[in-house]
Amino acid sequence: MPSDFSDVLTNEALPKTSATLTLRIIKSFEFRTEKSLVLHSINLESTTVGQLKDLARQAIKTQAGWKPYKTVVLDTLKLYTKAHGAKTTNLIINLDHDDWIFDDDSKILADVGFENETEVSFFNRDLYEQFKLHPETHWDC
Repeated sequence: MPSDFSDVLTNEALPKTSATLTLRIIKSFEFRTEKSLVLHSINLESTTVGQLKDLARQAIKTQAGWKPYKTVVLDTLKLYTKAHGAKTTNLIINLDHDDWIFDDDSKILADVGFENETEVSFFNRDLYEQFKLHPETHWDC
């Protein structure tokens, strides 16, 4: 019986020169304030971590609906999940795996493991470190 569905995995569906990435822009860890920014046609073989941060900051400045996020100092990217990968049980960010933080802005995205449909968190590092010490949420107040 023929199928209308492709057997190609979504992370392999597009070339590394035209990937779709989701950035989870985090305003508050305690209140779980997060908004997803989807970026299309990103060349993972030439875009650096620093350039991805700049693309996200520019989108927040210029696109509609981002006003509450314009004052947040966003300085850190951390892997949240890859397509077909396991997700954390924490709804805002994975608190383990600090080795998943992308500290070197000069690294090429493909070289640090980005692929199509990768999802990363973009946040303020100081606020993240404070939340790790006391991971309490207030979203249900």
